[in-house]
Amino acid sequence: MRVLVGGGSGFIGTALTQLLKARGHEVTLVSRQPGPSRITWNELSRLGLPGCDVVINLAGENILNPLRRWNETFQKEVLASRLDTTHMLAEAISKASQPPRAWILVTGVAYYQPSLTEEYDEDSPGGNFDFFSNLVTKWEAAAKLPGDSTRQVVVRSGIVLGRGGGAIGHMLLPFRMGLGGPIGSGHQFFPWIHIGDLAGILNHALEANHVQGVLNGVAPASTTTNAEFAQALGAALGRPAFIPVPSTVVQAIFGQERAIMLLEGQKVIPRRTLATGYQYSFPELGAALKDVIA
Repeated sequence: MRVLVGGGSGFIGTALTQLLKARGHEVTLVSRQPGPSRITWNELSRLGLPGCDVVINLAGENILNPLRRWNETFQKEVLASRLDTTHMLAEAISKASQPPRAWILVTGVAYYQPSLTEEYDEDSPGGNFDFFSNLVTKWEAAAKLPGDSTRQVVVRSGIVLGRGGGAIGHMLLPFRMGLGGPIGSGHQFFPWIHIGDLAGILNHALEANHVQGVLNGVAPASTTTNAEFAQALGAALGRPAFIPVPSTVVQAIFGQERAIMLLEGQKVIPRRTLATGYQYSFPELGAALKDVIA
């Protein structure tokens, strides 16, 4: 199939492109920079959608970039990088003379309210209690297409674990030095997914015609707490992992509103993802971490 991927040059996009090409699909990226097998966002808005069977949008500024202060300017960038690209692709799809067969958007589990007791599946309510949940609601609304000529899928991703990027990139050094440990109380849930499985779910969504609606992009072992994650990462590296990162430090680095994403978590179950027949390569945390740090 011919697959158009928005924001496909980043950490997730690179893994997805490798998988799609390995499965014989043809990939074109929508990017800010021109290049081979790419079109720019400007070209997309000017010329419309190129011929393709599936459109996937991964575009979005990294919310947890520790080098960016959480101020109004950065918040606007975070919103625009998600909403504008999604809106532009959805509009191009609805105007296309031959619309694609499927349209897949990756959002986040921030849609669900952090809780130490609630368990969320794809049908659980959410989306209206803070900046991030509102962002996911607006993001998913921007993707909505009129009619049903194109199959629509939303994958709400957890924290992505992979080699050379994602959440692990910032954690490895302190953990290798034996300075790792839980963040805040450590009791908060840590909904995670191996990058191979996130790419796998997206590939499953584009290849399997019965898949539609919301899928939770998290591993089935979603009862992991932050403290259990820290312990498992320490064990995988052969290092102790009991030095907690106080919540005041997290708030100082990321700002109070953004720190919530690290200090509070959600217990998210991929009920519909499993029901569609997706088979996880890394359902358990230990094996996922061993692969990531190998």
